[in-house]
Amino acid sequence: MPMKLNTEPNLPQPDDFYQALIALHAGLDDAASAAVNARLVLLLANHIGDPDVLAEAMAIARATGAPAAA
Repeated sequence: MPMKLNTEPNLPQPDDFYQALIALHAGLDDAASAAVNARLVLLLANHIGDPDVLAEAMAIARATGAPAAA
């Protein structure tokens, strides 16, 4: 099955986005930060709207974000 998810760099100013993402969490405790992340993910998932793209993104995120085995 061919990839549908664009994994190539696609942000015109990635450093600016990263700074805005960090600022989004400023002053939040862990629970509030996690809630903001969850809301952001759901908003972006709704914007994407394609279940295949979302499934692919989740699979890639899980595989690349897995902690090393102890």
